[in-house]
Amino acid sequence: MSESLWQSRPADLYGRRKRDRLVTVFWGLSRLFSVIVAASRWTPAKVVPVRRTIDAVITERVELTPDVVALTLVDPDGGLLPAWTPGAHIDVRLPSGRVRQYSLSGPPGRRTEYRIAVRRIPDGGGGSVEMHGLALGDTLSFEGPRNAFHLGSGESDLLFVIGGIGVTPILPMIRQAQAAGMNWRAVYAGRSREYMPLLDEVLAVAPDRVTVWADDERGGFADVADLLADAGPRTAVYVCGPSAMLDGVRIARDENADAPLHYERFSAAPVVDGVPFELELARSGRVLTVPADRSALAVLLDDDPTTPYSCQQGFCGTCRVGVRAGSVQRHGRTAEADDEMLVCVSRSGGERIVIDR
Repeated sequence: MSESLWQSRPADLYGRRKRDRLVTVFWGLSRLFSVIVAASRWTPAKVVPVRRTIDAVITERVELTPDVVALTLVDPDGGLLPAWTPGAHIDVRLPSGRVRQYSLSGPPGRRTEYRIAVRRIPDGGGGSVEMHGLALGDTLSFEGPRNAFHLGSGESDLLFVIGGIGVTPILPMIRQAQAAGMNWRAVYAGRSREYMPLLDEVLAVAPDRVTVWADDERGGFADVADLLADAGPRTAVYVCGPSAMLDGVRIARDENADAPLHYERFSAAPVVDGVPFELELARSGRVLTVPADRSALAVLLDDDPTTPYSCQQGFCGTCRVGVRAGSVQRHGRTAEADDEMLVCVSRSGGERIVIDR
């Protein structure tokens, strides 16, 4: 209550402003309340830090196929792991320092444990071989989960196209679609049932909705027409598998402008319409040539196999490097500053680019 209020009241015979006792009481209480509120703001609030890197212990190890192992991860203190949605993955930091991404393939949203599955690639970058060497009780660190492969909620007609290890992000989607009463079908293709991980779990959801294409049973590979036989022009298609499968489905769906297509790669996308350029390493002064059909990351890995990378698709940021000179043609889904470059997908906008390596 300000003093100007008293000045607005008429004066008594002695020239004093008459004060209303009830108003005075309310004014005093309001002042007391404001002091209490102000005092509460002075008390420092307890800030709970957000966990960025999480440690987990391997509690189960299952050989799903001759070349795929499933690992179950739990919080070492028995707590809950971060919430996640179908299609999500985690960025696992291996004991060697390598970072690799693995989709969560357990029941949708389960937080007491995570399950990931890893296909062993003997001539790959070494991450899968290292993962296959892990045992029960070993500890892994990871960041995430993150999701760049969401299941749409407004789509009424869905087709899931699965190729081999591509089942890992799609299995939770199928379970969620079934629980939500969506109209869905799935095509699961592989060289044989023996090499199709988690096939039994896919069939267990609704066997009448799943078409199994085993090459040894069908007498050959499934072509795009076989994979998309149940897809209409408005069917939302979710595909995850080898690059050849993904690219074939993508090209076929491009013929239908209104056809929703969602996909996730497990390997680098091929370079299309690339232009060769030179990559100068500022610290050593050496110059590497990047061909028109290869990425800068691939050339860097030839030169130094320890070059950090993960997704090879431009959204994790692991391969980000500083740029000292030259222009950058940016193609990734992760934002890059003017002086940065994702060497897995971005290229030089000129004849040479100088990076901070």
